[in-house]
Amino acid sequence: MTDFAPKNIIVTGGCGFIGSNFVHYVVNNHPQTHVTVLDALTYAGNIKNIEGLPEEQVEFVHGNICDADLLDKIVPGHDAIVHYAAESHNDNSIENPEPFIQSNIVGTYRLLQVARRYDVRYHQISTDEVYGDLALDDPHRFTTETPYHPSSPYSSSKAAADMLVRAWHRTYGTRITISNCSNNYGPYQHVEKFIPRQITNILDGIRPKLYGNGLNVRDWIHTDDHSSAVWTILTKGKIGETYLIGADGEKNNLTVLREILRAMGQPEDAFDWVKDRPGHDRRYAIDPSKLRDELGWRPQHTDFAGGLEQTIQWYTDNRDWWEPAKAETEAKYKRQGQ
Repeated sequence: MTDFAPKNIIVTGGCGFIGSNFVHYVVNNHPQTHVTVLDALTYAGNIKNIEGLPEEQVEFVHGNICDADLLDKIVPGHDAIVHYAAESHNDNSIENPEPFIQSNIVGTYRLLQVARRYDVRYHQISTDEVYGDLALDDPHRFTTETPYHPSSPYSSSKAAADMLVRAWHRTYGTRITISNCSNNYGPYQHVEKFIPRQITNILDGIRPKLYGNGLNVRDWIHTDDHSSAVWTILTKGKIGETYLIGADGEKNNLTVLREILRAMGQPEDAFDWVKDRPGHDRRYAIDPSKLRDELGWRPQHTDFAGGLEQTIQWYTDNRDWWEPAKAETEAKYKRQGQ
């Protein structure tokens, strides 16, 4: 198969955490590719995330992926859509599932329709959470053969979106790929998420909080590695296939929090326990062998402690980026008893 060399791509959700990091990756590594960022700038999208990028390579369009008329205007002339835009926070989905249904399911449907109409290559960014969870003592990891078994409104909406993507490929021949990724960490992540919430709490003199017993396991990957993997799948992946992106980064939440506390000069027990999240998945674990064996991808950020220290430094140096959202985020968690 000849590698696909995209010249003009749309990145939905390109002002969000992993979307904006992907835009930076393309700018830094593939200057021949023009990027149109489509983002609704909800609370999790921040235009500052793409500030300073060359205007001749990156164009911003403010709009919603559910807006079919807008998509009809901007998609023609592009040769690929990389779909990052999503509502993604589990706690929010438990409190109010409606935005997740609209963005993650209806939005994906709108994009698939326009990709089909203009014969545009389409890549779906998904999550390992669609597979449900694994027991803490289970030696297995998720593979592309693992049945979908989502637990939350968020993961259920992403599972539904993935099914639509597969159906559009089989029924209409839409040129698609899907990637299911483990937990990303790195710069530009909203302070509602686990790692940045702990870091910014410590920076603000607030004791971090930990759900349940803290033994829930997540499979961590640096967002730069996720970006390089997505580019590899977009350009080398087999049409119709799914690839799992992971970096062998399994760690339980208690271990991660203690690493953050140590790195920030705090005692390892300087946190509070809080009531567990309803339906909290126990363990995620990705088997990325298909991506590595078939497409030759390898992660570069394999030192988690080092990547964590870089992430802590970024939040320390960029208080003006996260402080505007911090108070509101913590007030919301307080209302939820978290």
